[in-house]
Amino acid sequence: MAGSSYNNNKLNILLAVVLFLLAPCSRASRSPGGGIAIYWGQNGNEGTLAQTCGTGNYAFVNIAFLCSFGSGQAPQLNLAGHCDPYSNACANLTADITFCQSRGVKIMLSIGGGAGGYSLNSQQDALMLAQYIWDNFLGGHSDRRPLGDAVLDGVDFDIEGGNPDHYGALATYLKSYSNKDKEVYLSAAPQCPFPDQWVGKALQTGLFDYVWVQFYNNPPCQYTPGSTANLINSWNQWTTGINATYIFLGLPAAPDAAGSGFIPVGSLKSQVLPAVKNTAKYGGVMLWSKFYDDQDGYSSAIKNSV
Repeated sequence: MAGSSYNNNKLNILLAVVLFLLAPCSRASRSPGGGIAIYWGQNGNEGTLAQTCGTGNYAFVNIAFLCSFGSGQAPQLNLAGHCDPYSNACANLTADITFCQSRGVKIMLSIGGGAGGYSLNSQQDALMLAQYIWDNFLGGHSDRRPLGDAVLDGVDFDIEGGNPDHYGALATYLKSYSNKDKEVYLSAAPQCPFPDQWVGKALQTGLFDYVWVQFYNNPPCQYTPGSTANLINSWNQWTTGINATYIFLGLPAAPDAAGSGFIPVGSLKSQVLPAVKNTAKYGGVMLWSKFYDDQDGYSSAIKNSV
């Protein structure tokens, strides 16, 4: 018995050492590894979804936008010149979505956008929208799924208007659909002034996996030529101020993609990324949008540096 106990102790020690050595690797494998997120869907000249994923540049694609919902409105998808949701033509995107996912790209449904034809005015509004999104874009069932049978990976909150009080409830309802077979991922795209006036309350739930903060069109918290101070101060505020798994640096993909805040590739690599990449919550870079990225080649220029 003494010999058996000795051998068991050796095995237990060996097992503990193996688990200790493997643990950091397991943690690292959950990181997006400095990925790039891109918005696709608002310009018919930006290529197909399959072509977007075929570049190998992106870890996330936000399909933009489900732009009408709440307050009794029927939820409506708008993908600009890509397809007509009214005639069910966007259901043909199933094959593209499946292709993207086979390449490890997470495909998110982005709700909201700048048009502002949406608002959640009650908990019931939030519950009904969550059920609609689950049935029509995630793992539920509907006779008329706008993007076909493909199951998206999650929902992106690009909220820029309406009542901000009930998006936390929407996040809670959507996250509750996660199960052992498939996680429902949540992302958000707040403006860089902290806290964001539209999704700030929702982010307090701590349910968001990815937050790509828009460091543009907001001079007090964005890059200005020759100075990273405002951006870095804002970045530190975001990474310490919210409970989210990963924070992304949201940027315009070309000088004319936003009114202000574009960072030249050289400045991003030499000044900005070194200052943010060591943050524990750093997840990568978000770009607006695929159309502008095609014009400037921004993602190709930075993908080995993020």
